[in-house]
Amino acid sequence: MDIIFVRLLFIVVVTITCFVIEPFGLARNADAGVGALLGAAIVLFEWKLRTISLKRLIGAAIGSILGICGAYLFALVIRSSIPEGHTQSFLQILVMLLMAYVGLIVGANKGDLLNLAALGGIFGGEKQGKKSYKILDTSVIIDGRIADIAETGFLDGIIVTPQFVLRELQLVADSADSLKRNRGRRGLDILQRLQKVANLQIQIVEDDFPAVREVDLKLIELAKVYEGKIITNDFNLNKVAQLQGVEVLNINELANSLKPIVLPGETMRVFILKEGKEYNQGVAYLDDGTMVVVDNARKMIGKTIDVSVTSVLQTTAGKMIFGKWDERAAYGRQASPVSVAAPPIPVVAGPGPTPVSTSGALETKQGTS
Repeated sequence: MDIIFVRLLFIVVVTITCFVIEPFGLARNADAGVGALLGAAIVLFEWKLRTISLKRLIGAAIGSILGICGAYLFALVIRSSIPEGHTQSFLQILVMLLMAYVGLIVGANKGDLLNLAALGGIFGGEKQGKKSYKILDTSVIIDGRIADIAETGFLDGIIVTPQFVLRELQLVADSADSLKRNRGRRGLDILQRLQKVANLQIQIVEDDFPAVREVDLKLIELAKVYEGKIITNDFNLNKVAQLQGVEVLNINELANSLKPIVLPGETMRVFILKEGKEYNQGVAYLDDGTMVVVDNARKMIGKTIDVSVTSVLQTTAGKMIFGKWDERAAYGRQASPVSVAAPPIPVVAGPGPTPVSTSGALETKQGTS
């Protein structure tokens, strides 16, 4: 807010100065109008100049100085070869403007080749501040995990949110589709959570690149200007940015690296959720979303079993674990019931008839006297 006040004050001062001095030989009001336009042009030039890196500024200054020196040499040649007059003056001014412009543009473009570290660390603070910028992608804001990472303290520095990303979030939040609308509103809520993190500084920048239409390419250009890193979970943006020399922090790669390490031969307990693609396979999922494919577990859908890990496959989409359920070992651990026969009832023999059990009936055997 203070910088805006200073800019407005500068324009007012230039306008009043032109109104009082009348430098252009016009009426006072006309001179004041020209002064206001001149002040606005200077402020606009200063606003554009803030987004340029220090390397490009130094390159542009060196190029301009060399261009002016070359223009002076050309002016000496023009003065000695062309008689004095309007033509000579015009050519001298034209050569000076042309050489200064060419030196400015070429020096700014080649400024990235400068090695500021060779100056003994004079510009080390500026370079370190540039490297601390982290630019958020639309997909990573909607994803929401960036807020959890920031709240744990693993993310610090200046978080840059471009204005064109906010416009894209607003378009998604105003969509007629309820699913897209909810995703957009969740992204805006995530930005509010990030603003409440103590060790983070959220900076909304209005830098835009009208010549670039795609948001992903605008993010890459913005990262080059701020010399920052792009935080995303978009696979395609990750590859394109790396090809153009822009550093990327991928949330999906971070999540995959934090998954627990499982070695073949280990035993793990999983819940079989559904049937697999191959014959007699079951599929389970860990708490972090890792898929576990279990052989011989089709009949155990809806049950929790112990499986033995056979192999682990790491893909670009994540990690997959393959295991096997041993049915015989599982049933062998279960104790089978053992039946115990009741002892026979003793029969005491005495005088008289002896009872004998035959098919449930008692028969009497007469003894001999």
